[in-house]
Amino acid sequence: MQRNRDKGIRAKKSLGQHFLRDKDIALRITESIIATDKMPVLEIGPGTGILSSCLWQRPELDVKMVELDSQSVEFLRENYPSKTADGRLIEGDFLRLPLSHFFDGNFIITGNFPYNISSQILFKTYENKDTVTQLVGMFQKEVAERIAAKPCSKTYGILSVLLQAYYNIEYLFTVPPDAFIPPPKVQSGVIRLIRNNRTTLPFSDTIFAKVVKLAFNQRRKTLRNALKLHIQEVPDIFASKRGEELSVEDFISLTNAYNSQA
Repeated sequence: MQRNRDKGIRAKKSLGQHFLRDKDIALRITESIIATDKMPVLEIGPGTGILSSCLWQRPELDVKMVELDSQSVEFLRENYPSKTADGRLIEGDFLRLPLSHFFDGNFIITGNFPYNISSQILFKTYENKDTVTQLVGMFQKEVAERIAAKPCSKTYGILSVLLQAYYNIEYLFTVPPDAFIPPPKVQSGVIRLIRNNRTTLPFSDTIFAKVVKLAFNQRRKTLRNALKLHIQEVPDIFASKRGEELSVEDFISLTNAYNSQA
């Protein structure tokens, strides 16, 4: 573990902690949140509170925080008592708590997310897309680029398709390692997800996810070969293509074909 000399808190490798120390980066993340009056916002992993302090400067944000690290919880309560009272700071594991534990209705997620659970945070966002209207957060650059990737790119994959089916996604900016304590070995990237107008698909999300995963499980194979054990007839328009070449709308059409033959 490495000590955050400014705050006296140790960054725990087991929790994937890299404390943000650059206030300008924290401000840029905060300014990237699009919100109206008293919009509920949940910050995951506030750590030493540098992003939190910027969020508090926006009166239109109704901020709560969830933190797993007891040392960070103690620091935040001691240094920001008025901001952490009345259930504003929740000690616990975001991945294990139901989202209704934080807010009754729709809300925004933000944070400098631990690398080791970033994909799980995104999957939980996807599973709760009816209440998570926006996400603005920092990930490992490779993950951020993958989520925002477009078809026909090497980084375009399962999470790209699933999330882009329900969210408009932008890669906002890159953050260098020296913006953190301790500095990670890789760059970071900030992305924004905003809920689009799609309410449902013409089939279950489970079936959609199954077809998307089948298409990417053997990336080098054409869909005719990758799906031959699962779809009797892959539509000609997709048969000679690979999964990475299909748009979200293409995947919806492909899933329709799968569903009709099931």
